[in-house]
Amino acid sequence: MELQNAYSAQENEIRNLYRNLIDSWNQRHALNMAASFADQAQMIGFDGSTVDGRAEIEAHLSQIFRDHQTAPYVSKVRGVRFLTPEVAVLSAIVGMIPPGQTDLNPDVNALQTMVATGKAGRWKIEVFQNTPAAFHGQPELSQALTDELRQLL
Repeated sequence: MELQNAYSAQENEIRNLYRNLIDSWNQRHALNMAASFADQAQMIGFDGSTVDGRAEIEAHLSQIFRDHQTAPYVSKVRGVRFLTPEVAVLSAIVGMIPPGQTDLNPDVNALQTMVATGKAGRWKIEVFQNTPAAFHGQPELSQALTDELRQLL
C-alpha cells in the first residue's frame, strides 16, 4: 500500500512534467521546454526528426519557434505506467489548433510517449516521441480521437 501512495504522488509529478512540456510549447518557450529534459535525452518529432541532448533540443526548438508559427496543443494524458519506482512512461494524445482558427486540425493529431526518470527527487524526460495518429484505413479511429480532444476545447 505504501508503494501505491508513493506512485500517486510520483504520478502527479510525471503529469506536471508533461504539462510543463506542453505549456512551454504553447508559449513558444524553447528554454523552458528543454529544461524538462535530461542532459542526454532524445526527442523524436512528428516528422521523424531525432534530436539528442538537452542543448540540441533547445537549439532545435528555438529554430522551430523562430522560423514557424506553431499551433498550440490540446492534450490529454491517457495514462502513466511505472516500469520501476524511478522510471515512468506517460501516454497522451494531442491535437493542434492552427493559428487564427478555433477547431482542431485532425491531420496533425498525434500520440505522444514520454519516458521519464526520477533522480534525487527530480523527474526529467529521457525520451519524448510525437507520432502522427494517421490510423491508415481506419477513419473511425481518427474521428474518435478528434472527438475525444474536442471535448477539451
